[in-house]
Amino acid sequence: MRDLTIPDSGAKRKLLDAAERLFAEKGFDCVAVRDVSQAVGMNVASVNYYFGSRANLLATVILHYALPLQKDRLAHLEKAVRKAGGGRIQIEEILAAYIKPLRANFALKENSETSFYQLVGRIFTDHGNSLFPQEKQIFSEVNERFIQALSKLLPEVSIVNLEERFHFIQGAMIHLLTHHSLLVKNGKPHPTMEESLERLISFAVLGLCGGEVSESFAEEPEEDSPQAVFNF
Repeated sequence: MRDLTIPDSGAKRKLLDAAERLFAEKGFDCVAVRDVSQAVGMNVASVNYYFGSRANLLATVILHYALPLQKDRLAHLEKAVRKAGGGRIQIEEILAAYIKPLRANFALKENSETSFYQLVGRIFTDHGNSLFPQEKQIFSEVNERFIQALSKLLPEVSIVNLEERFHFIQGAMIHLLTHHSLLVKNGKPHPTMEESLERLISFAVLGLCGGEVSESFAEEPEEDSPQAVFNF
């Protein structure tokens, strides 16, 4: 997996920090080069000078967050395998290796906790159109490693259904990251992100271990069904 060198200070770092903050707040499609340069009081051409293009700036932001996270996930998965010593790994351990590094990587970033989780959520929602082929491959390879590990524990679940269930888990994770504040009820403090991630793991285990989905699920939806309307 490739490395990414980010300067600790200077104009390039200021632009990167501003871009990360703006992308987290507004989304990738709503932030222009001018917005980033104006946020740090620089000329509009500064983004192209330091990054080559808006696309390269966006890819750098994504990789700055995603690469350490993906590496950490693989390291945790390998650690769980070694700990099992050839024995059976618990499904919870595999899911924890995928989900818990989100919390650990937050401590390594400079932005606020809310901005960090929002940006990571947006990355895993929108990264498909923003990365070069080699970066897309990194995401695919990591997902495949986890799906392979889960398939050994759930041989009764077809690989098609397992991939689908893992996709659902990713969707729940993304929603939690970007909308954690929705867990506030009746003015009571909402759970910490760490507590919510633990609950997500418990929820995901139940989803993974459910019965095999009927093949009829894959049939063409009727024209007026929700699947046809929203193209699920």
